Amino acid sequence: MAIKAVKGTRDILAPEIRNWTKYEEMARKLFRRYGFEEIRTPIFEYSEVFSRGIGEDTDIVNKEMYTFTDRKGRSITLRPENTASVVRSYIEHRMDLQARVKRLFYIGPMFRYERPQKGRYRQFYQTGAEVFGSSHPFVDADTIEMVVRLLRDMGLTGLRVDINSVGCRECRPNYRKALQDFLSGHREVLCEDCKRRMDSNPLRVLDCKVPGCKTVVTDAPSIQDYLCEGCQGHQGQVFQFLDTLDVAYSLEPGLVRGLDYYTRTVFEVISEGLGAQNAILGGGRYDNLVKELGGRDVPAFGWALGMDRLMMVLGNRKLYTEEPTFYVLPIGNDLKYAVATVATLKNAGYHAVVLAEANSLKSGLKQINKAGGRFAILAGESEKEKSVLILRDMGNSVQREIPVGDLLKEIENEIAK
Repeated sequence: MAIKAVKGTRDILAPEIRNWTKYEEMARKLFRRYGFEEIRTPIFEYSEVFSRGIGEDTDIVNKEMYTFTDRKGRSITLRPENTASVVRSYIEHRMDLQARVKRLFYIGPMFRYERPQKGRYRQFYQTGAEVFGSSHPFVDADTIEMVVRLLRDMGLTGLRVDINSVGCRECRPNYRKALQDFLSGHREVLCEDCKRRMDSNPLRVLDCKVPGCKTVVTDAPSIQDYLCEGCQGHQGQVFQFLDTLDVAYSLEPGLVRGLDYYTRTVFEVISEGLGAQNAILGGGRYDNLVKELGGRDVPAFGWALGMDRLMMVLGNRKLYTEEPTFYVLPIGNDLKYAVATVATLKNAGYHAVVLAEANSLKSGLKQINKAGGRFAILAGESEKEKSVLILRDMGNSVQREIPVGDLLKEIENEIAK
């Protein structure tokens, strides 16, 4: 029996991969315009990076991490998200000494052991952006606007930004107590996970997707009624800056994020085309995480975008421009003329391939059709003697003889048609 990809993983093949690479090109270019630098962290870290950073009571740490013991008995985990890794790197390399405000972005694979479903895989890909060193509400709005701009540049419409505040260490304890008091009256209808969360991390109950829990929390107290003056002021300024930046948003008092490190601003960008798991990206402010992982008291803000889900939203939309590949078919045993023709095309920036393995004109044309080639160039000994090439349109099988010196001009004309 043939070996298949592990459940929850997949191969990303052409032509889909062209959208991925074009998206990455667009993202890198845009992020640089906003002052962000790329960072690449290891795919695995010591497990405490995530248990301390994400939170011991989260589903990610409790249920979803790929954790193993290395040969020296150390606990190692494949990264389930990258913010904690970026914070570890920020601390380790003393980036706080490099600039007061440090802007970093990443693109790469993450790993979580969870039930595969539409848009969700066990190896999945994220793009993320992190800003360290500023607690100013403009940073929240500007970083949200940056990713909204990226989605707009990709031609996406029908998206919405949901936003909320989860308070801070000053005001969240009061809300936590009020929420626990409310949930205690509904314990019998909560799922087993939420019964546990109710005591250890009640805000996570608000994020539960189990229908019974969702019904209960519709009447739960709103954190908006418990925000301290500082959090209210921060939220109000974020909204003002989003208005200035022309970013449409909706206040969603029940929105929380699944990680423990968030403070104040949390947000998600939603696509209605993804079903229940409809968030393409999310993030927020995490002003305490750097200190909790052993660094200085440095505020931060960031988000992570699910690339697999983004590609689902794109559907058949092409981000890239289809560029034709010219297949040069040698006629006869001498490949030199075909090789020289391909070199001319590649030097001019065109995609070109020599079909060296074709043992006849018929088999060569069949290969080109299978590959979806638009043009074939026949380059045999008789063509070489006359200093010509035969340019064949595979769509209508029309071919014509052209002088070798006119090759580039002729194919420009063909592409322009």
